[in-house]
Amino acid sequence: MLDALPVLDAILQRHAAELGKDHLPYRNHAYRVANFHWCLLPGSDEDRYVVSVAAAFHDLGIWTDGTFDYLGPSEAQARAYLQAEGCGDLVPLVLAMIDHHHQVSAMERTADPRIEAFRKADWIDVTLGLRRFGVRSDDFKHILARFPRLGFHRRLVRFAWHHGLHHPTNPLPMLRR
Repeated sequence: MLDALPVLDAILQRHAAELGKDHLPYRNHAYRVANFHWCLLPGSDEDRYVVSVAAAFHDLGIWTDGTFDYLGPSEAQARAYLQAEGCGDLVPLVLAMIDHHHQVSAMERTADPRIEAFRKADWIDVTLGLRRFGVRSDDFKHILARFPRLGFHRRLVRFAWHHGLHHPTNPLPMLRR
């Protein structure tokens, strides 16, 4: 289990004020996604770094930019972070992971497998485990016990409802594909 991801924690700490009361629920969501990704596709230290950055930023634009149309803002922040860290070569991969994380259909077989694993990992969490893509029940329960939901999904439903009321002609990011 990925219990301590210092890069993920440092990124989220930088945005603690914007996250406010949602800091711990979002952190737990990011850790669940990172862990589900790791169950599906364990890897190297670089892979751990990539999944840490993608998990930290993938939904962050909701809070930092105050919008449920958050993919662009989340990607822009990830790009700026990676470039500032001297990891510009990872920008295309991390941005693809963020951009496709709500995609309903599987990625093309030619895509980097980390993109597909991240997509599946987020879907595992968003569906509350109804879709597990092969993650074992024991692993799922252990991850959820270590990183409880803390109302995160209810908060997302409220954001989506608010977005729909105020922007009825602008579909949710995950419905655009």
